[in-house]
Amino acid sequence: MLAFEAEPGSAVELSALDIVLWGVLPYVMVVVLVGGLLWRYKYDQFGWTTRSSQLYESRLLRIASPLFHFGLLAVIAGHFFGLVIPMAWTQAAGMSQEFYHFNALLVGGIAGVGTLGGILLLIYRRRTTGPVFMATTGNDKTMYVVLTAAIVFGLWTTLASVFEGEHGHNYRETVAPWFRSLFIFQPDIAAMAAAPFSFHLHTLVGMALFVIWPFTRLVHAFTAPFHYLFRPYIVYRSRDRDTGGAGAKGTAGAAGAWSSTAGARRGWSAVGTRDRDTRNR
Repeated sequence: MLAFEAEPGSAVELSALDIVLWGVLPYVMVVVLVGGLLWRYKYDQFGWTTRSSQLYESRLLRIASPLFHFGLLAVIAGHFFGLVIPMAWTQAAGMSQEFYHFNALLVGGIAGVGTLGGILLLIYRRRTTGPVFMATTGNDKTMYVVLTAAIVFGLWTTLASVFEGEHGHNYRETVAPWFRSLFIFQPDIAAMAAAPFSFHLHTLVGMALFVIWPFTRLVHAFTAPFHYLFRPYIVYRSRDRDTGGAGAKGTAGAAGAWSSTAGARRGWSAVGTRDRDTRNR
């Protein structure tokens, strides 16, 4: 059962809109996200791809893609640290609120600016490179708009905290408790309703992003090729200087003799296969 009661002494009055936005909509988002992923995996596995445009243009992509992806990883880590880890835990570890606030603004600001710069550069590349723009679908355009809006509004909340200083809103007392309460199915709606409008807007755009996630190219984030880091090497060519192979014997027979210096060819030598070796005998 959903808990809609405000904390003792709270002056927040919950409206029907608050209940829908902060008590119902998050679970609708999760259902669409999980259901959309399952549906697409079952019926659109060939479309489960980034539709890479690297063949069309790579100069800007080499700058924009790492800037965006590494910045986004830092943003995700910052959100996890700020929303999942309670304030009481960091204080018990000896981290003051002022120290946490300074580091959150510094790291979050750098990560946000880097992520925004990367996505803007990706959009510029997509708009100004003819083949890339022609390969852009309406689905892609919607995704870029929502993703950019989420980054901009998130950076807005960070910069607003800088200018407000010690009088700025502490989201760890409102947004973070609400976020954690969702996992026990007792959403603290009063806490989220007490947050400023900027946090409301950022949260709503973030939920919209997760709703469209399974139906866009962003779906590739759930199948990152981490196994590439651990798979064995795939050998296409060999630099083995041993002249006792099938290729060396064939050359020696044709020339009548094979010197030791001629046998040590520079560069890459083709690796013989069973079919090829059998066919050349």
